[in-house]
Amino acid sequence: MIIVHKINDDPDFKSASTPIGGSSAVSVAAALIDREVNTNSWVANDPFFMPGYLLDNMPHYQQGIIYAISRFAVEMTDQIGRSRGSSEVDKDLDKASGLLKYPGTTWIFDFSTSMVPTASSESQYRSAQRSLLAYNQRLASGETKFERRADNLQATLLRFTADLGSSSAVIDDHLAKAGQWGIDTEADDIFYSAKGRLYAYYLILRDLGKDFESVNANKELSPSWLLMLDSLRQASTLDPLVVVNGKPDGLVGPSHLAALGFYLLRARTQLREIINILQK
Repeated sequence: MIIVHKINDDPDFKSASTPIGGSSAVSVAAALIDREVNTNSWVANDPFFMPGYLLDNMPHYQQGIIYAISRFAVEMTDQIGRSRGSSEVDKDLDKASGLLKYPGTTWIFDFSTSMVPTASSESQYRSAQRSLLAYNQRLASGETKFERRADNLQATLLRFTADLGSSSAVIDDHLAKAGQWGIDTEADDIFYSAKGRLYAYYLILRDLGKDFESVNANKELSPSWLLMLDSLRQASTLDPLVVVNGKPDGLVGPSHLAALGFYLLRARTQLREIINILQK
């Protein structure tokens, strides 16, 4: 179990290469999928006879990462990867966004739906990765769109902000159930799921800043952008030995969910500030 367990929250992780004219954010999203599915091995769907079946934190972390990439792929499909709302959706982005919505817990057999083999989570995510890479290659060769407009960036950040709000609501709801001694078997699931999302958002937004460099310069976003990234970085690199869900004002036992929630809400507030600047 120790052999397969790995929570990789390297804040300096980057894609090995981005084609000239391609998107840095798309490249890092594809690289993240490759790392979690192929390099680290996808464990969320491991059956009972495989070591990963006994893991708890890593599956939630990996699914959190894929969820954030899925949200990004949707925004690429609906906003950034097309000229206007009435233009044609990019085929590779559309395919990737659909595949990334596939449940992360599906093995090659899913007896709840069929007795015959089915597509596993890994196979769907690998296909999504190939579609993202194909889009980036076509973008580099001028065959498709990446609209670097302020309104596209604003719309994308609004959707990310809404998702962070959803995560904060889950944390807030669970904090209400916190015990004085912090004994909680669900807190680590919530913690690592949110941590995975925040980590993926950090990397995507870090590289999205490069893609929208001209917008950042024109709107003078750099100071606010760096503060937002710092909050996401601090949240995504929290690494308690054991996740404890003590009362936020308790005398005994820390509240790791409260700590994560603080950085999450700070990043969300900073994203809203950036959105306000983009509206001007």
